[in-house]
Amino acid sequence: MARIVFCEYLQQEAEGLDFQLYPNELGKRIFNGISKQAWSEWIKKQTMLVNEKKLNMMNLEHRKLLEQEMVRFLFEGKDIHIEGYVAPTEK
Repeated sequence: MARIVFCEYLQQEAEGLDFQLYPNELGKRIFNGISKQAWSEWIKKQTMLVNEKKLNMMNLEHRKLLEQEMVRFLFEGKDIHIEGYVAPTEK
């Protein structure tokens, strides 16, 4: 049976993550309050952010930046902004 959580990102009940994907207290907050759908949306944004800003996950400052953006996206409802990036338009 699926685990249901109140997703802070979607602002509704949704299927929760199967296990804690992120360490520490923030990981617990994500596990208890973020749905699979919201996490999937974050992963797409994270990939774009890493690629466009050329982040190196071995660099502590880059990891901190990515974590800050994750909190802003998942819990504060703020989309990521990459200077100069223009989303493709559908045809």
